[in-house]
Amino acid sequence: MKIERWIPIIVVVILGLIVVGGSLYTIDQTQQVVITQFGEPIGDPISEPGLHVKIPFIQKVNSFEKRILAWDGLPTQVPTKDKRYIWVDTTARWRIVDPLKFLQTVGGERTALGRLDDIIDSATRNQITNHLLYELVRDSGREFVETEVSLEIEEELGVVQYGREKISRGILEEAALLVPQFGIELVDVRIKRLNYVERVREGVYARMIAERERVAEEYRSEGEGVRAEIEGRRAKELQRITSEAYRTAQEIKGKADAEATKIYADAYNKGPEFYSFLRTLEIYEDTMDENTWLIMTSDSDFYKYLKTLSPE
Repeated sequence: MKIERWIPIIVVVILGLIVVGGSLYTIDQTQQVVITQFGEPIGDPISEPGLHVKIPFIQKVNSFEKRILAWDGLPTQVPTKDKRYIWVDTTARWRIVDPLKFLQTVGGERTALGRLDDIIDSATRNQITNHLLYELVRDSGREFVETEVSLEIEEELGVVQYGREKISRGILEEAALLVPQFGIELVDVRIKRLNYVERVREGVYARMIAERERVAEEYRSEGEGVRAEIEGRRAKELQRITSEAYRTAQEIKGKADAEATKIYADAYNKGPEFYSFLRTLEIYEDTMDENTWLIMTSDSDFYKYLKTLSPE
C-alpha cells in the first residue's frame, strides 16, 4: 500500500522534470538562437549567452553560429580578358548577421554554402573575364626579377593598374551586394590559387624549358669568356715568368762564364806553359779515342807535346 501511494507522486515529479527540462535551454557565447513555434519564428533572435526559457514541446530552438565561417569553392575554369584559360581557386569567410532572415531564406549552413557557391563563383568569373592575366598574377608594377619571369606573359605589358589584391576586393564587393538578402555578411574573399589549363600549361612548360636552356647557355657563354680570360692571363703570366727565368739564367750563366774565364786567365798568367799543357791534354781526351784518326804533319802544334814525350 505504501509503494502504490508513492507512484503518482513519482510520476508527477518525472513529468515535472520533463516539462522543466523541455522549457529550459542554454545559449553558448558562440551561438545565436531563433525560437520557432509550429515552424514560425517567435520574437526576436536571442544572442545573449546563458539560461533561457521556452514553451516545452511547442517551441523549438534553432541555433546558428556567431563566429566567422569558412567557404572554399571548387576550382573553376575561367577565360581572362586576353583569352587565356586558367583554373581559379577561391576561398571566402562569412558570418550570419541576421539569424531570423537566415532561417527564413536558407534554413541552414549547408544551403547557405550552396548559395555562396553561386554568388562568389559568378562574381569571380565576372572579375576574371574583365582583367588581363598579367593583372591577376601580380600585385604591383615592380620590375620582374629573373626567377619571376612568366613566359606566358608578353614582355611589353605596361603599368599594373589593378593587381591581384584589387581584383580580389572587386570580387568581395560584387558578391557582398547579394548576400545580405540571406542574412549573411561576406567578410573576405581571396584568390587562393591560379593555374593554367592542361593544354596551355604544356606550352608554358615547354617555353619555360626553352627559356631556362637559353639562360643556361648564356651562363655557359659567360663562363667560357671568363675561362678564356683566365687562360689568357695564365699564358701571359707564364710567358713573363719564363722570360724572367731565362734572363736570370743567362745572367747567372754569363757571370759563371766570366768567372771561369777569369779563373782560366789567372791560371794562364801563373803558368802559361803548364796551362797550355793541361788544356792540350783535355783536348786530346775530348777529341781522340780508339776510333779517331788524325792526319798531322810532324811540325803541328797539336802534336808538339806528343813529340816531346820520351820513352821510359
